[in-house]
Order: sequence, then structure tokens, then C-alpha cells
Amino acid sequence: MANLKLSHIYKVYDNGHKAVNDFSIDIADQEFIVFVGPSGCGKSTTLRMIAGLETITAGDLFIGDTLVNDMEPKDRDIAMVFQSYALYPHMTVYENMAFGLRNRKMPEEEIKQRVLKAAKMLDIEEYLDRQPKAMSGGQRQRVALGRALVRDPKVFLLDEPLSNLDAKLRSAMRTEITALHKSLKTTFIYVTHDQVEAMTMGTRIVVMKLGYVQQIDTPMNLYNEPYNKFVAGFIGSPQMNFFDVTLKRNGDTVTIKFATGDEVTVPYEKVCKIHEEYLKGDKTVTFGIRPEHISVNKEGRGMRLIVTNVERLGNETIVYGKLGDHLEEFTLKDEGKNIIIKVVDRDDIEVDEVIWAEPNPEKVHFFDAETEITLMNKIPTVNTVHCRNKGGKMALLHKEVAMPEAFGDVLKGADEFALGIPPYAIVEGKDFELKVSRIEKVDNQNLAYLENDDSYLFALVDDKVREGDMYHFAIANQKVNVIKDGAEVLKAVKAEEVLPGTFSKTEVKENGDRVLHFFYNIGEYTIETAPENGYKINSIDGNNCYKYTYNYAIDREKIRVVSENEPGLPAVVNGYLNYGNIRFAKVEAAGVPMLIHVDDKFDKKNVRLAFDSKDIGVYSTRIDMKLC
Repeated sequence: MANLKLSHIYKVYDNGHKAVNDFSIDIADQEFIVFVGPSGCGKSTTLRMIAGLETITAGDLFIGDTLVNDMEPKDRDIAMVFQSYALYPHMTVYENMAFGLRNRKMPEEEIKQRVLKAAKMLDIEEYLDRQPKAMSGGQRQRVALGRALVRDPKVFLLDEPLSNLDAKLRSAMRTEITALHKSLKTTFIYVTHDQVEAMTMGTRIVVMKLGYVQQIDTPMNLYNEPYNKFVAGFIGSPQMNFFDVTLKRNGDTVTIKFATGDEVTVPYEKVCKIHEEYLKGDKTVTFGIRPEHISVNKEGRGMRLIVTNVERLGNETIVYGKLGDHLEEFTLKDEGKNIIIKVVDRDDIEVDEVIWAEPNPEKVHFFDAETEITLMNKIPTVNTVHCRNKGGKMALLHKEVAMPEAFGDVLKGADEFALGIPPYAIVEGKDFELKVSRIEKVDNQNLAYLENDDSYLFALVDDKVREGDMYHFAIANQKVNVIKDGAEVLKAVKAEEVLPGTFSKTEVKENGDRVLHFFYNIGEYTIETAPENGYKINSIDGNNCYKYTYNYAIDREKIRVVSENEPGLPAVVNGYLNYGNIRFAKVEAAGVPMLIHVDDKFDKKNVRLAFDSKDIGVYSTRIDMKLC
């Protein structure tokens, strides 16, 4: 049994096509992970890299605690089940299942015990003397599973194993594979393009598109809290309806206005995580609602539609329609006009009838019209807080506090401004206090809703904070954006600095052996890196790596100021950013402006900066890819 770790995995082919981009996941022992997405999204390529059937361009793959990037497939202790069964037609079922074990020179008695045990588990004991051609597709798929099962591997890999079966068999085999996973108590990784398989089998699902991971979550979290429009539309059948709308807040409610002029309202509490800039009625957003979360009526509540088709499926009825009350210029591809509704116990809806659709306000979704990312993140990305300049102090959140020098320098006396404050920038302190309205558990973090007049300030708090408390806090000023007249005039300080550089090696004789040493070269600063990093960069870019320019990302907190006699990167100090709670020097190094953390007494004009290779991330400048 084993856990797996995929860290920044890439697959780039010789023609430059990037099939898998920055894939990272930690898979716990005994999980059932499903990779799902449309054809060409990279799911099978990722599975084949885990199996060792495809080389990994960049990144690290661990099975247990063992790095297996360069390990042969036979040594990885995995078993793979393919879409095509891949059985030997001239062999019996027994011989097919025993073949791999005999190649391993396993004693015949142990082979027999394993084959019989697997056959019993899969209910194919009576077929052991048959050849595959005398069996149905479902039976052959059981044999393929049995051939993997007898190996007792740490990890099972299944690549669309049910796609060749009919609908009834697929449903039965889904149940059998799920039961097999529970019985074996080992790790399964399953690839499919069928979202029904993904939803019914996986403990977690990885949704992919064009080589990129879109979201990793439990089936119900994907269904209820999709990260973007693609995930929302891919998960669920029939798929989610999408419409262009505007949102206008009116006190405790938000009005959703459609292109037809129809309006529906939802409580503000249900959409309070949406940023205020989307709630002014002048910005188009994408509204999403699942067919099963819409009710229909004939009394004029909700959105008008004309029924174009009705599918009666017994107790369920699927209603197809077009928003509005006429069919002029109607096409099936009119996204944003067509609507699908799933209702139960309704047989009174007819084609060409005008009815009204009413969304369940508890189940609404909203996405940015351009980025297509949800506007209701589980943890909001930023709070916008409006401030006033009070002669060297700033008034916000019902208090006046000292204006940081860094803010004052960019505001230049402006009377009003705003701060973009991420929830993680709100820390315990004594500057402000707001009442905790409620606390929500999100991904093992506590998201507090702090009452701020008629809206909320979102903060991440520890376990001792309770609903109803007065929460005392401060703001980490260096982590916020300063906004004046709608434009950002001061950005939050990033966690990393990125510097361009080159890569080199030297060859020396040590104890008579040829030994290679590898170096990162940033300006005049040369840093030796671990041999494994050097070999990794060389294996990815070949000998051209010594000609290329790379981007070196350095954790800001690991940058040190050293004496003139020590190796380091020369830098010129051009000024300071004083946030009150923390101070930075603005320097230029290797032709790049950057910030370094300094104390209040620091006043040098020229410095040398040093950092360790283990604190540096290396990125390709030719292909957007992390190398190590």
C-alpha cells in the first residue's frame, strides 16, 4: 500500500506541445482518485507518467517515499488496467492472469493460490479454462482486473477500463470496481471522460482541461462549489445553465437581471462573498443554475421561457426552452438563451407553452464573464475597505490608526482611498475590533464573517475564536493593495523575488573520479546547487541549458545582507518602503528592482545579497515551466 506525490509534473513533447502543465497532488494511501476531462486534456498522459510508460519532462513523482522518475515500470510496484483489455487471445483466462507472475519466477503453487483468490473475488472462477474470445466484454474486463489484482501492487492504475462496455455493463462494473477498492484497501487512480463514473466512484476527482488541472476536490464539492465555469458545466447532467446577467444589491437582497429584462432576487446573505464591484448593476457576470435547481410555474415568477421540447422520463421530466416568449432567430447553439430544467412529477408542460422558471436561491452560481472563475470563492480573495485620510491618520473600520509612510507616499494627500485586504492579511492585534457573525470551516481553515456595517470583512482566524466574539485585529500593511481613484497605486509585497540568470557546470577530478559541479549564475553572484538539480536541468534542456537564460525565484525571507568580503549579489539601495509594522529597502540587483526586508536602523547605499540554492526555484523562460 502506498501514498503518491506528484510535484510540479510537466509533459512537453519534442514539438513543444505541453500535454500536462504543473500537475501537483498528494494522494493518500487507499484513496480512489479519478482523473476526468474531455479528450486531449492530459489525464491519460498523467496516468502513463505514473506508470512509467511516458517520461516526465519536469517535476518529481514519489510512490511512498521513493522518487521513481527514472525507475522502470516493472520496478514501481503498480498494476495497470487498459481500455482495450490487452489479453493474450491464445491463452486461457488462468494463463492470462498467471503470465506476469510466471515472468517473475514465482513458485507455481503461489501463482495458483493468487489466481484462484482473484478469480473468486471477481466471480470468474468458472471461466478460468476459457479463452478471451469465448467471453463477453464485461467478463474480459474482469480478467484484465484479475491480472492486475494477482500482482498485489501498491497502486492500481485504470485507464478508461469501461469505455468499451454498454451502459448496463458499465453501471454494473462501476459498482464492482468500487467494491473491489474497498475490499483491497489500496490506492486506485482511475481515468475517465465520463463524469458519471467520476462522481460515483472517486473519493476525490481531478478535473483537467488542455493539460491544466482545473480543480481537485470531492465529488459533492465539485458539484456544489465549482471553481470555474468549465468545472460547473462539465460536472452534472444535464449540464448547468449559463446566462449573462447584471447584479444589483438593494439592502438585504440582490436583483439578478437577465437580457430579456426579467428579474429574480436572492438574499444578500447567499451571495455576500461576491465582491462589491459586481453588485452595482453595471457589470455583466455569468449566472449559473443547474437544471434540477429550477422550479417552474405559470404565475409569472422568475424568467419567462417558451418550451421547445419536453422529455418525459417517468417521474422526471426534462424541459427544454428559450428565454423570452417567442422563437425568432432561435438556434440550438444560442448560449445564454437556451435553458434546460429537470422537474419531478410534472406532466402538465407542453411544447410552445410559455412558462416561468424560478431558480432556487440556495443553489445559484456566479462567474466572472472574462476569467470564468467563480465569484463566490470558498475563501474570498480580497476585502475592499474604504478609507479616509485624516491628516496623517487613516480612518477605516470605525477607527483611526496611523497612516503607514509607504501609503502616504503614494496617496499624496488624497482624501479618500481604499485598501484591498486579503483575509490572510488580517492578524491578531489591537487596532480594530468587529463582531464575529459566524465562522465557516473551509479546507481546514476557519473563515470568520466580521460584521462591518451592512457587509462583512472576511478573516482567517484560529480555533479559539467563537461566533459572537468581538475579534481584535490589525492589518499586515505590506500584504494589502492601496487603491486611489480606482487604480492600484501600491501593490502588496510578493513573497518571492524573481531574478534572471544562467546555469553552468565545472568538471573536476576528485580522488581520481570525474565529478561535476553545477552553478546558478545571477549577475556577478555564483551559487553552487545540489547535483540532483544540475542533472535535472540538464536532462530537461540538454546541453543547451548552458546557453539559456532562466528565472530564479527566491523566497524573500531567505535573502540575507552579507559583508563586502562574502560572496553575494551586488545591489544599490534606492529608497525605502516603511509599512510601520515592517520595513523594506528598495534595491536594484542584476538590473532588476526588488525589495529586501531590513530593520529600522538600516541605512546603507550599497549592499551584497546572499541566498542558498535550496531556497531558489528554477523556471524555464522558453516554456512556462518549473524545472526544480
